[in-house]
Amino acid sequence: MTLRVVGAGLGRTGTTSLKSALEFLLKAPCYHMDEVYAHPEHVEVWRSALRGDTAGLGAIMEGYAATVDWPAGAFWRELSSLYPKALVVLTVRETAEAWWKSANATILEKNRQPVSANDPLAVSSGMIEEMMSWRFTPDWNDRKSALAAYERHNASVREGVAPGRLLEWKPDDGWEPLCAALEVPVPKAAFPHKNSAKEFRAQMGLD
Repeated sequence: MTLRVVGAGLGRTGTTSLKSALEFLLKAPCYHMDEVYAHPEHVEVWRSALRGDTAGLGAIMEGYAATVDWPAGAFWRELSSLYPKALVVLTVRETAEAWWKSANATILEKNRQPVSANDPLAVSSGMIEEMMSWRFTPDWNDRKSALAAYERHNASVREGVAPGRLLEWKPDDGWEPLCAALEVPVPKAAFPHKNSAKEFRAQMGLD
């Protein structure tokens, strides 16, 4: 199996919904941050990639048909080069401010809290902190800096991927653009909208 989709969007842009949709369409697993919790041995591969050694990426992508969310989304350029036939999907929110509102109340709030030994994030918290600083912005806790980094990230994807290979998508777009880009039939099933801010906060014990 080889990657058919490289997800280039940041967290809180519908990546969990996209994961469910792609797994339904492609009938194969999609690599999401949750995979790191299940495979803690992947952490050092991602940390090595952050330092320029991407030799291990192909091995940990074995068995997956797609990627979404970080850590893979932070390496969209490397993965799209490694899998030159893969569709690159840039997930976005309606506005940068909508992204900030959601991210600030979920993933960023979680990042601000100390990580206990029994927290699923314990195996990857250092990796996440490094990636946030090196591939997003070291000032991720600052609204203005985070908004600028969001816009900068999206612009780099738009500029770095050939138009015929890039799909810019948000969850409200539903099945049709994905199916057209992947050349698969549009399912009759309802599109899977997952992981709202409320659901995330409850899962992570933020309420």
